[in-house]
Amino acid sequence: MRKLITLIVLLCGFMPVLWAADGCDQFRNKQKAFIIGQAGLTKEEAAKFFPVYFELQEKKKKLNDESWSLMRQGKDDKTTEAQYEEIVAKVCDNRIAADRLDKSYLDRFKKILSNKKIYLVQRAEMRFHREMLKGMNRNDGGNDPKRKK
Repeated sequence: MRKLITLIVLLCGFMPVLWAADGCDQFRNKQKAFIIGQAGLTKEEAAKFFPVYFELQEKKKKLNDESWSLMRQGKDDKTTEAQYEEIVAKVCDNRIAADRLDKSYLDRFKKILSNKKIYLVQRAEMRFHREMLKGMNRNDGGNDPKRKK
């Protein structure tokens, strides 16, 4: 469970970096190709599914961007305990909102794909993000002295 939570936090944290570094379109094209291959989506399924999928990703990205903005506010040495409480609560609310988005979009996905294909898409998405993180770790060897811990 701890590994899953760590992975989710890392994925949320790296998504904006990946989009900015690679370009959103390039990242999305790689992700789309990976998911199509892993989940075995037909051209028709992919054509209907991915506009809805990327709409969801955009909404979640906005929540994530807001959370990162809040987290940066907490770096200020003058941040009060009340402000930290507000930051923590809003970040938590954003995570809940992202989960609610996932749940609401699941109903939309069911109109496009079978439950098995949705499962395969979810599994492919997790594998894609894992591979991206592995690639990032291989590129810097995990020992980048410039990176703050």
